[in-house]
Amino acid sequence: MKPVLICTGLLFAATTLMAQQAPPMSMPPAPAGAHHGVPQSPPATATASFAGKTVTITYSSPRVRGREGKIFTKDGLISHDPHYPVWRAGANAATILKTDGDITLGDLHVPAGTYTLFVDMSNPTQWMLIVSKATGEWGLSYDPAKDLGKTAMSMSKPSAMVEDLTYTLTDDGDGKGTLKLEWENMSASVHLAAH
Repeated sequence: MKPVLICTGLLFAATTLMAQQAPPMSMPPAPAGAHHGVPQSPPATATASFAGKTVTITYSSPRVRGREGKIFTKDGLISHDPHYPVWRAGANAATILKTDGDITLGDLHVPAGTYTLFVDMSNPTQWMLIVSKATGEWGLSYDPAKDLGKTAMSMSKPSAMVEDLTYTLTDDGDGKGTLKLEWENMSASVHLAAH
């Protein structure tokens, strides 16, 4: 009986001491523009069906975070990508295009399958969407030998600054639609058609 009482007493004493300790230190302040627990480039998905064929874009969405006017300039954020002027068109892992049926993007035929998207920004007023046959890539890996092909994108300015990089797939009816990429002060789109 004595050992049980001694153990119980020690456990009580230890619990009392732990309860009297100072509370844990709070987390350090977040960097400007960041929020604890919120990724700076969270995963996102755009999906739509065209004539019964599902098209999905899976990507990571970077934020402008106070860098307005410093994203797409010649010495801006994108210019630091190793394959610039080819841009990974997202963040983190490569941006993935998956289609369960044959489609056309602009004038490029894309068979059913999974691909990686890049954007060639060589001409700032006429971006080219690159569809790569390489998959499972980190976003900064780009091998032009693996291109399925390229197609011209229509360029415009969004009505307001776009904080989060966003892909949208819009069904325009009759198996046709639009793939659009918007971020900061740039909007680039390409017509899509299902076969």
